[in-house]
Amino acid sequence: MALATRTDRRPSMTRTLWDSSVGKKTIMAVSGLIMLGYLAVHMLGNLKIFFGSGEFNHYAHWLRTLGEPFLHYEWALWIIRVVLVVAVVLHAVSAYQLSRRDLRARPTAYVHKKARSSYATRTMRYGGVILALFIVWHILDLTTGTVHSGFQPGHPYQNVLDTFSTWYGNVIYIVAVLALGLHVQHGFWSAAQTLGVGSATRDRVLKTLANVFAVVLTAGFVSVPVAVMTGVVS
Repeated sequence: MALATRTDRRPSMTRTLWDSSVGKKTIMAVSGLIMLGYLAVHMLGNLKIFFGSGEFNHYAHWLRTLGEPFLHYEWALWIIRVVLVVAVVLHAVSAYQLSRRDLRARPTAYVHKKARSSYATRTMRYGGVILALFIVWHILDLTTGTVHSGFQPGHPYQNVLDTFSTWYGNVIYIVAVLALGLHVQHGFWSAAQTLGVGSATRDRVLKTLANVFAVVLTAGFVSVPVAVMTGVVS
């Protein structure tokens, strides 16, 4: 009798949320907005490179002492990293599972793509894969130095210059940033719709905001390798 009671037990609210398509879209929206907030702050921090090595290196050091003396050295940075890893994993897993559901629901590919479907919408999946691969590369390049032969621990300004002094470093970074721009353009608007912010009257404003965010982030991130390539930052 007890066994039957355990078997008939209803799934938890968390499990129900995770199993539903609406729940997965909500998780994607929230995790995406967390990452978007981080990207905006990260871009602003990157722009400090235009103020010289002292300013940029001081900013990099400040990130490690953030929250002191209440928090120990690098604790705040690690908290941010953990939150971002969780957000990225939830975002990626939800996107993959929703994609699989969509394919199962429509096993036959569309003969004609919708004319109103934007390029960003059609390439969200590919853009996500590109960004996932880039995150791994970026960490190995400028955080751990594993794939960076000239990496100098404690010298972030010089490491950035060294990375963007190579053609492949620039190509990888710029391609990833362009994919990011397309991802943000569609993702921001989609997140607003999922969270119930969108409406017929707000659609134009939301799409404009999505375009502005995408352009600003793309321009901000790309400006660093371009500045190094052109000698503006040296």
